[in-house]
Amino acid sequence: MEKIKVTNPYDGTLIEEIERTGESESFQILKNAYQLFNDRSRWLPTYRRIEILEKSAAIIRDRSSLLAMDAAREGGKPLIDSVIEVERAVEGIKVAIKELGHFGGREIPMNLTLSSANRMAYTMREPRGVVMAISAFNHPFNLIIHQVIPAIAVGCPVVVKPASATPVSCRNLINILYEAGLPEEWCRMILCENKVAEKMVADPMISFLTFIGSAKVGWHLRSKLPPGASCTLEHGGAAPVIFDETADMDEALPLLVKGGYYHAGQVCVSVQRVFVHESIVEEFAAKMTAMAKKLMVGDPLDEKTEVGPLISSAEVDRVHDWVMDAKQKGATILCGGHKISDTCYAPTVLLNPDDEALVSRKEIFGPVIVVYGYNDKDEALKRANQLNFSFQSAVFTKDLEFALYAAKRLDAMAVLINDHTAFRVDWMPFGGSKESGLGVGGIGPSMHEMSLEKLLVIKSSML
Repeated sequence: MEKIKVTNPYDGTLIEEIERTGESESFQILKNAYQLFNDRSRWLPTYRRIEILEKSAAIIRDRSSLLAMDAAREGGKPLIDSVIEVERAVEGIKVAIKELGHFGGREIPMNLTLSSANRMAYTMREPRGVVMAISAFNHPFNLIIHQVIPAIAVGCPVVVKPASATPVSCRNLINILYEAGLPEEWCRMILCENKVAEKMVADPMISFLTFIGSAKVGWHLRSKLPPGASCTLEHGGAAPVIFDETADMDEALPLLVKGGYYHAGQVCVSVQRVFVHESIVEEFAAKMTAMAKKLMVGDPLDEKTEVGPLISSAEVDRVHDWVMDAKQKGATILCGGHKISDTCYAPTVLLNPDDEALVSRKEIFGPVIVVYGYNDKDEALKRANQLNFSFQSAVFTKDLEFALYAAKRLDAMAVLINDHTAFRVDWMPFGGSKESGLGVGGIGPSMHEMSLEKLLVIKSSML
């Protein structure tokens, strides 16, 4: 049996080898989930699901240090941030439990016409069916929480395929669910080849796909879904920030630096394109550069590390090629612009590359922030909107009128005022449109996406 080698992206050391899931085994797991869902006598009642979720949250809290260490080792996110990721996972489960407290139907008015007389109508929510979850590497524990926990909460069996680079955290969560009392057939991890996953997505046994990853793969998989199946897709963006001359620079810069270099920029809503008024752009860029130079880059397991490795050396090479492309297209490299090692890239600030540079047109997914000067605010908004992404954006200003003006005109699913684009809490809706994705994520919205509203109409002469 083929084995997948899970390695530390910082130094390449082997963490462990995990067996690849073959095609026949993968489909048998899917078939078992399908048969489970179709046998209503085996459905878990809501109170039982709540018990399992509560126990899971308690176990995660008790083992948070070990879970954070595993996530940092396999994913490369600095330990200080992996600790927060695991804390968020506990909060995510709490959100699902709270959501179940009011996760119900509604009354549909009757007796409004003669034809509807003597009737009562109500809706109820039921699980949609088998969920297939395909995940990304950059938040190896919490992304699985956001894809698996909503399914378990509403009563959907789920088959989850984590990124091949980061399967340990996924396995950790699933084992915790089992320990908390979840029967194994309700949630199974597979590590199949991508071509097998594509076949599974196309199978009529699948009712819902939750995908986090590249746009190219996500849209392709959506095209393969069987009739009646639904999906949410979470891709990426090139998050724009509008910074005007009234904004508090000293308050904003720490937020923007964190939002741009968090997890070495490997975040779907990482701060990328910052449009700064010409009257302050030089001061802004100089201060951001000074802060970027001070960031500690290195071993993610070192508690002092603020920026860890990229997921692979190939990604380091790609980011460097994009930075060199920006330099050729007019950018000034204010700091960074070089490899620290085969796995780490220096936090980089670029000033005023051409709008046709790769860093201006595509998602960098690396530790690079691009600063542009502007004079006219409408022109800055137009440039911010010129890409086919629509995810999270930000406006920094003390001018309330401009904040509202910009918020209405930014082509984004979320606009953050005086906060960085990577801000997120687990109970808020989260998702993109256009190339950035489809549907709405977040614990509560995902629970609604993974369930159906069923109508019950009662006719009686007594009504």
